[in-house]
Formats: sequence, C-alpha cells, structure tokens
Amino acid sequence: MDDTQLAAEEAAFHQHVQRNFRWNFSISVVEGAFFWLGISFAAPSTIIPLYVSHLTDSRLAIGLIAAISGAGWYLPQLLTANYVERLPLKKPMVVNVGFFSERLAFLAMAMSAFLFASRSPGLALWLILLTMAWHTLGAGLIAIAWQDMVAKVIPVNYRGRMLGLANFAGNATGMLGAVVAAAILARLPFPTNFALCMLLTFVFVMCSWLLVAQTREPPLHSRKPQIGLREYAQRLPGVLQRDHNFAFYLLSRVTGIFGKMGIGFLTVYAVQRWRLTDSQAGFYTTLLLAGQTVANLLAGVVADRFGHKLVLEISLWLCALGMAVAVWAPGPAWMYLVFAAIGALNAADIVSGIMLPLEFTGSDERPTYIGLANTVPGLFAAVAPILGGWLASRTGYATLFLTASAASLLAWGVLHWMVREPRRGVVAQQR
Repeated sequence: MDDTQLAAEEAAFHQHVQRNFRWNFSISVVEGAFFWLGISFAAPSTIIPLYVSHLTDSRLAIGLIAAISGAGWYLPQLLTANYVERLPLKKPMVVNVGFFSERLAFLAMAMSAFLFASRSPGLALWLILLTMAWHTLGAGLIAIAWQDMVAKVIPVNYRGRMLGLANFAGNATGMLGAVVAAAILARLPFPTNFALCMLLTFVFVMCSWLLVAQTREPPLHSRKPQIGLREYAQRLPGVLQRDHNFAFYLLSRVTGIFGKMGIGFLTVYAVQRWRLTDSQAGFYTTLLLAGQTVANLLAGVVADRFGHKLVLEISLWLCALGMAVAVWAPGPAWMYLVFAAIGALNAADIVSGIMLPLEFTGSDERPTYIGLANTVPGLFAAVAPILGGWLASRTGYATLFLTASAASLLAWGVLHWMVREPRRGVVAQQR
C-alpha cells in the first residue's frame, strides 16, 4: 500500500475504533470475566500445586508447575512478534489458533486426571506437566496478537479500566467458583474432584473464546518494511540500546520474577506446616480471588489516572510483604492476609504488566516491545521456580520466601528510581 492508501486506512481505522468502542469495551470485559472464572477452578498457584502434591512429594515438581505457568506464557512471544507486526487483523490468530493452542488443553488435563491419577500417579504427573505446558505455551503463542488487538480497539486511557473491570468481574464470579471448587475437593473423592474442577475450567474458557470472537477489529497495515526472522532478531539488541528507559523496565521485570518464585509453594507450605485439609487449603483460593477482585478495580482506575508504573511498584511491595509474613506467621489465619496480598499483586501485575509495554512505543513497533517485555522475563521465569524448589529442598521454605522478598524490593528500587513513566512522552499518544 502507498502512503495515500495508508493514510486513508488510518483515518477509517480511527473512525471505526470510536464507533465500536463501547461494543469492544463491553465484549472485552465480559470475555475476560468468563476466562478468569474458568481459571479459578484450576488455579495454577493453588489448585494445580495441590493436585501435584497428591501425585508426588517432590518440591521440584511443584516448582516445575510454577515454572511452566510463568515461563510458558512468556517464552513464545518474541518468536511471533515479527509475524504479528505484519498482520492487518490480529483477531483471526487469537481466535483460530487460540482454540487449539490455549483452550483445548484443559479438556485433556481433566481427562488425564480422571483416567490416570489413581492408577498411575507417575503418568498423571507427566500429563499434568505436559497439559500445563500445552496451555501456557499456547497462550503465549497468541499473546502478542491479543495484546495488540486490545491496543488497537481500546484507547490508551481506557485500557486499565477495561482489564481491571474484566478481571474484577472474573474474580468476583471466581470467588464463587473457588467456593464451589473447595466444596468439590471436600465432597468428592480423589481424583474425581480435581478432574471435575479442570473440566469446569474448560467449559468457562470456551465461553470466553466465543465472546472474544465477537470483537470488532478494523484492519491496519504496518508501515515497516517486511524483513526475515534472522534480520529481525539481529535488530532486537538495538531496541534496548536506543531505549534505555525500556531496558531498565525489563531489568525490573526480570528481578521481580525472582520475587515471585515462592508463590507456587505457599499452599503446600501452609498445608504441611499446619496440617490443613484440601478443602481448607482450597479456601485460600477464595482469599486470593478476594484480593484480586478488590485490586482489579483499584488497579485499573489508578493506572488510567496515574500510570501503570505506580501500580507495578505497589505490586512489588505486596509481594515482598506477603513473602515475609508467610515466614513469621504464627498461625494459618495469617495466611489469609498473605493470599489476599498475592491476589492483589496478581491483579496489579496482570493489569499493568500487560498494559504498560503498550505505551513505550507506537503501533508499528508495539508487537516487538510486547515480545521483549514478555519473553525476556520469561527466560528467567522458567528458572526461578525451579531455583525456588531447590532452595526449599536444601534450606527450607523460610529461606525461599525471604530471598523472594528481597528480590521484590530490589525490583521496586530499579522500577522506582530508574524507569520514567512512559505515558508522559509523546509516544503515549493514542496510535
């Protein structure tokens, strides 16, 4: 397309965005609500680690679940960024690829638990690891296309509220889902209880998939010349050399990954320390979702008004405090505060961790920035929980949690003192 055609397409694009803003905002909120409702039945920080603890007593295996959950979503993204930049429409990739790569894994997960957890726990362990990898890698495969689609159809000053409301609705209904999940875990025998929870996850994420397909996205061609993957990869270091602000942001995100390496161990730690039942531990998911529910509304409003950087700073403090309280908690009731704090930091991290990279640059380079913002920390997210499992095995949970707390404080220092709020620059304008 020549410059005249591109200019005409951009004008039509902005008109389409304004005309369909309310529809896309509403669809995005309801779709996100169904997705997070579904995830509450197979929460990777509570339900899945608890399921794994029935299959093995290995702390490294629990660490692998956290590693897969974190790294799988991050790692594939930079590999798709060059391709996504050239797509005038992102929705076909989100919908068509996402069905097989992201959603279908939960059905396979439920079937593996029902068929093999009792008769062959070793095989069931391998299958839960494989299906978690299937889901998270598949989500990462379409993540840049989804984020770029959201950036296209939702103006910058509404993105925080959109994602905050979506997560608020999902967590509000997810709290009910967590209560139902706790009842299922208490009343049904193993492994039927866990298999049913995973099946419910599949049902609700498919409702989410049907809704995301209703997004009204206008086409927009990139002005960047087409290049091959090898040349694209060679240009990536130049992005960080040019944009020091973004480079320091990545440093903070990488350091913060090690602050979260203890989260996947909290439920098992509480169960073992105070000898809780599965249903009692399942209630921690309710507290986690309660923290997320409240924080999602606050994070979205604060982010749209003051910027996503402040929200991420608050999340790092919550992580540091949560890990420290877990070490010195005199009784299991204190863990309610810990899981509420973890829920709040999850909300802040989801809302602002997803949206802040969208503001460092314009539409032509946005997929590249998203890919770097997710894949670079993802390389360390693959290692951090395994390191956490090793620390827990060798030195105990206290050392793990205190190390994680210190890492969160260090990440906060980098983000607070070395990263400027990107929305204040000219690139913060709606692209």
